[in-house]
Amino acid sequence: MMGKSFKTLDDMGDVSGKRVLVREDLNVPMADGAVTDDTRFRATLPTVTELADKGAIVLILAHFGRPKGKIDPAMSLALVTRPYSQVLGRPVRFIEDCVGEGAAAAIATLKAGDIAILENTRFHAGEEKNDPALVADMAKLGDYYVNDAFSAAHRAHASTEGLAHVLPAFAGRAMEAELTALDKALGNPEHPVAAVVGGAKVSTKLDVLKHLVARVDHLIIGGGMANTFLAARGVDVGKSLCEHDLTGTAEEIFEAAERASCTIHLPYDVVVAKEFRANAPIRTVNVHEVAPDEMILDVGPAAVEALADVLKNCRTLVWNGPLGAFETPPFDTATVALARTAAALTRDGSLVSVAGGGDTVAALNQAGVGDDFTFVSTAGGAFLEWMEGKELPGVAALTA
Repeated sequence: MMGKSFKTLDDMGDVSGKRVLVREDLNVPMADGAVTDDTRFRATLPTVTELADKGAIVLILAHFGRPKGKIDPAMSLALVTRPYSQVLGRPVRFIEDCVGEGAAAAIATLKAGDIAILENTRFHAGEEKNDPALVADMAKLGDYYVNDAFSAAHRAHASTEGLAHVLPAFAGRAMEAELTALDKALGNPEHPVAAVVGGAKVSTKLDVLKHLVARVDHLIIGGGMANTFLAARGVDVGKSLCEHDLTGTAEEIFEAAERASCTIHLPYDVVVAKEFRANAPIRTVNVHEVAPDEMILDVGPAAVEALADVLKNCRTLVWNGPLGAFETPPFDTATVALARTAAALTRDGSLVSVAGGGDTVAALNQAGVGDDFTFVSTAGGAFLEWMEGKELPGVAALTA
């Protein structure tokens, strides 16, 4: 998928007075009518402002929630239009549909440089089915199509994939930055490459692990999933979270790594507690000393120091998932320490670091280093599928 060329805003030519359908991700968390995290809004600003400044009529397409093809006022994009306008610092119109004569009539009143948000694409059943009739109706509203929503690129929907085949299609600035960073991380990376894969369960990241062992030089496994790998190696993990039925799969991954000359790093000292709660009594032990009534909740300091040494010898890092149960202190210690090492190496220019996924972004921000990584992807599912080596339909459509 990587390495293929895609057109960007630089290839659009004169867009003055042209209607540009821009697929963005405005699916922000809200509470009591207020946006609680506007990260996704901010990611859209480079594309939207650039097109408006070039005189385009910017028509933003987006989904909001999961209305399942029916109109639901609680999931109307009217709710985000004013907060979005405040982040953008410009007036934004709301248009009550994303297809049809009413929408066309409203768009006809817009002038060059105006910006509007069209109603939730998922109010139409044809959106998630990528229905050609809906695609054709949407396409009537625009002259060009720009996809700027990497986080929705793993879904082949009308507004994320279908439109790219019927209108001249381009990648927006956020999409372009994401694809460029991902290419540097796994497409054509500078070796040695390390990957940190954490999280609770091996079962959710099996495809990621299988794909990575053939692509990276060092695979660092943390989180609850490390326990399954330790158990496969004969370690008694006490009452730790562990998928004992997957130890055979873990063995297969060890063998695949050996064939590919990829080193798998598991913690040899760990932080354990008898109960999982904030500031519970803890002890740091060798992995072979975990008591039957204890659970492993973080990677120990000696292992973190060894992992820091691994990163010092690498040129590229891909990170997805925390090393410990980071939401509950003190089990965020290892994640924070290794993230700070990666950030320092990135600042020194010796490491290209790319991280992604919701938990990961939260963990890096908790460590205060979210801005120090080369690139942090806010995409969850799309980032994971990219790490699995899958072709993302929304991206493939831009390179067709």
